[in-house]
Amino acid sequence: MTGGFAIDGKASSHREFKGKITWYVWICGIIAATCGLMFGYDIGISGGVTAMDDFLVRFFPSVYARKHRAKENNYCKFDDQRLQLFTSSLYLAALVTSFGASMVCTRFGRKRTMQAASIFFLIGAGLCAGAVNIAMLIIGRISLGIGVGFGNQAAPLFLSEIAPAHIRGALNILFQLNVTIGILVANVVNYYTSNIHPVGWRYSLGGACVPAAVLFLGSLIITETPTSLVERGHGEAGRAMLQRIRGTKEVDDEFDEIKSACETAAALCAEEKPFRRLRRRESRPPLVIAIVMQVFQQFTGINAIMFYAPVLFQTMGFESNASLLSAVVTGGVNVVSTLVSIIFVDKIGRRKLLLEACVQMLIAQVAVGGIMWVHVKANNSPSHPWALAIVVLICVYVSSFAWSWGPLGWLIPSETFPLAIRTAGFSFAVSSNMFFTFVIAQAFLSMMCTMKAFIFFFFAIWIVVMGVFVLVLLPETKGVPVDEMVDRVWRRHWFWKRYFADADHAKISNC
Repeated sequence: MTGGFAIDGKASSHREFKGKITWYVWICGIIAATCGLMFGYDIGISGGVTAMDDFLVRFFPSVYARKHRAKENNYCKFDDQRLQLFTSSLYLAALVTSFGASMVCTRFGRKRTMQAASIFFLIGAGLCAGAVNIAMLIIGRISLGIGVGFGNQAAPLFLSEIAPAHIRGALNILFQLNVTIGILVANVVNYYTSNIHPVGWRYSLGGACVPAAVLFLGSLIITETPTSLVERGHGEAGRAMLQRIRGTKEVDDEFDEIKSACETAAALCAEEKPFRRLRRRESRPPLVIAIVMQVFQQFTGINAIMFYAPVLFQTMGFESNASLLSAVVTGGVNVVSTLVSIIFVDKIGRRKLLLEACVQMLIAQVAVGGIMWVHVKANNSPSHPWALAIVVLICVYVSSFAWSWGPLGWLIPSETFPLAIRTAGFSFAVSSNMFFTFVIAQAFLSMMCTMKAFIFFFFAIWIVVMGVFVLVLLPETKGVPVDEMVDRVWRRHWFWKRYFADADHAKISNC
């Protein structure tokens, strides 16, 4: 794990920074990625809890009655706006929080922001586990959402800033790997707690305290990023920390680049605040990519499946425990497939993974939609072989998402913004993700009731659009240092370079 790390590029811009891939970098990365574990646990836990009869009887008795009505429409038995609000309120809170989290991240650093995330998550998990009415349940979800907003803002930036360029993709994807592990753990917890009557749902919701506690305790031993330290005026501390995470005293070249980027960013921010600067023409390429990646990530349909996997499998005819077990299987596929991305993202690049996944997801979505259209009617369920075929196809779909749009939807926005607008720009990525996650979470069960099997064709159309976008407009960022993105990526792209034609090169090349 020793040696310098070279950056690909033209000879005139070739850079090589000294250093090792130290164990301390990996430890910091694993702890920071626990923000993803909290996020994933919540994604996985809500669908399982909303499928538990004890939970429905206490908070949503009308849904419980429809669920057990003999002739209730398979596609509509869980269609309830308040039930969907239980899931979606978290993401609405995260949406609002993300903009404030951007300012906290800049002023107090990435580490403190992650600590704040863990505290809000602990509070929210406690309120949900002890809820005695819907109001207390929703307030708890809002607190969890604030935690998600802080954590999802800080963790990807933290990971991108401490990583050497040639493993930045792999280290950053630890965040998404933890999301998938959180989903899997939540599905396993739901499987076992569903048999603990009448309080199994309390154990499921309270389990969110565990990753939150791990993050809080872990944040006490990790470093702040050198970039954040220098950005906040702690130059010598930033140099010392860079030496520690690189495992060498010879960090002058990399430190000078960080310092130059921070100085340029400070000068630009003195002229114009980061959020105002985002309106500039040269800020549009990374901003558009960041927002569009989040929109597309949600309109793959992944969170609709992950939120409501147990509910979806019950619609297909599985009994309650069988549906939870099927969700565990898809969660396991999700984790294993994310490892594929960690292995290949810095070898074959971002674009190839995204394009391959579009093809695989399209085939799976169309096939699932076709089977459900033919074999899942309003008042009957598919035969066992067809139900198993749907589970297999969903696993095929989940695997392709897990090594592509899942991790890269967070990686690419975190690495493409110049420092002057990095936290402000990334807050738009986070808020866009949370907004469209909220939309999908709030609307999916109603959409399934209205569109039935055609919901899968709806998402398939979006996957086609995504593939075209990647093919035509998404640049490759593999191996490029985060502070060289403007010159090495945006100014060289056939389309995006036009946005820099009138910009002052000296001002923005290192910002």
